Amino acid sequence: MFRYSSIKDYHNALQNGQTTCVEAVRFYVDAIAARPGLNAYLEVFAQEALAKAAELDAHRASGATMGKLHGVVVGIKDVICYKGHAVSAGSKILENFTSVYNATAVEKLLEQEAIIIGRQNCDEFAMGSSSENSAFGPVKNALDETRVPGGSSGGSAVSVQAGLAMVSLGSDTGGSVRQPADFCGVVGLKPSYGRISRYGLIAYASSFDQIGIFAQSVEDAALVLEVISGKDNFDSTVSQQEVPAFSNLGPAKKYKIAYFKQALEHPGLDPEIRTAVQGLIEQLRSQGVQVDPIEFNLLDQVVPTYYVLTTAEASSNLSRFDGVRYGHRTSIQDVDLNQLYKASRTEGFGKEVQRRILLGTFVLSSGYFDAYFTKAQQVRRILWNKANEVFAGYDLLISPTVPAPAFKLGEKSDDQVAMFLADIYTVFANLVGIPAISIPLFQHSNGMPFGLQLMSSHFQESDLLQFSAQLMAGKPSQSVK
Repeated sequence: MFRYSSIKDYHNALQNGQTTCVEAVRFYVDAIAARPGLNAYLEVFAQEALAKAAELDAHRASGATMGKLHGVVVGIKDVICYKGHAVSAGSKILENFTSVYNATAVEKLLEQEAIIIGRQNCDEFAMGSSSENSAFGPVKNALDETRVPGGSSGGSAVSVQAGLAMVSLGSDTGGSVRQPADFCGVVGLKPSYGRISRYGLIAYASSFDQIGIFAQSVEDAALVLEVISGKDNFDSTVSQQEVPAFSNLGPAKKYKIAYFKQALEHPGLDPEIRTAVQGLIEQLRSQGVQVDPIEFNLLDQVVPTYYVLTTAEASSNLSRFDGVRYGHRTSIQDVDLNQLYKASRTEGFGKEVQRRILLGTFVLSSGYFDAYFTKAQQVRRILWNKANEVFAGYDLLISPTVPAPAFKLGEKSDDQVAMFLADIYTVFANLVGIPAISIPLFQHSNGMPFGLQLMSSHFQESDLLQFSAQLMAGKPSQSVK
């Protein structure tokens, strides 16, 4: 019987003849079919995946060198383009759209012989913190189907959580990889802005969006990051830096760690999460690790700043979906162009997307631009300076990933402020473009998992991954810089 533990062990089993790519794909196709109620996948590419697996098995049998992701079964969030396959961003407005090209991240997966098994459900246009906003129904948490899996990349997180894929690609605009990773008890990595090309990622907020990775282990996430990172002529914002060998996590290093004092003192933080994070801090200190509190007086400003700027960018990005060139077009007849736009967009976009477009249009409007958008940009610069100040003296910044564990389906649907505040600890990394990861270290008394968030300086994913792997192994660094 096929079992999965890590990419490394899977590759060893393939080389030793203990399993095959075909057997692996059949296992995941059956696993997905066995749990349709999770609604994690919008489409499964079963026959195509099996054909690719057979091709890889024959390729390996011929003695050819295996790619870094040879036979690795990957799911992709329904905002990432895969040539010849539907991509809808969880929205009726793109329900029948087929991608005409591959996202660069997908292209790199395929070059290293990964098998893409399907596209995964998500909040519409990646707007949400619960995966309840999809036009195709909510995703459910595999540990408790009465609870949300987090969002917006809920289907991608649940797929790894429930064993419906080895790894998944999601997107993270304000926590959309880390928050569902926390709720589902898996690893969720958001790299630095520009580490991975955004070409082929349907845009929500272009200066925030980043493709991220879900995995069962830090080691798997590191290997996938190594494969999909790097230069791309199709994305002018991607970094030109050489990609480190992220998968070589190396020996223990000395780290100086900081945490925002106000983050652990915030009244909205669940007491059990506060106690768990404080306990970890004390454990690290007892092992000789320097962990210092630092002041951060802008914690309550990060969420408003994030939502002003992202909705403004969304208002601009989503203007292209008008029912004229592609996407949903209203069936109403005898209307002028403005009425066509209005009817098509009203029918095609869900309520949350409409809300954010309207908010973004408002903050960009004459008379309000300086009061909201310009002010938010100024705060973003202050936050950038704060990040540089922190990482001038410390290697890592730790915090809770979320203020509370996974909540019930429908519990916050009518309270948008409460939903927005679920992002209070994750949006900082997107505002300043630094890498961040959520690792599953804890369990709440209600039985649900929750994690720890770690952040590092720009393009210092190696430090982030190395220390995360140490924590996951229960072996934190023993010494101080």
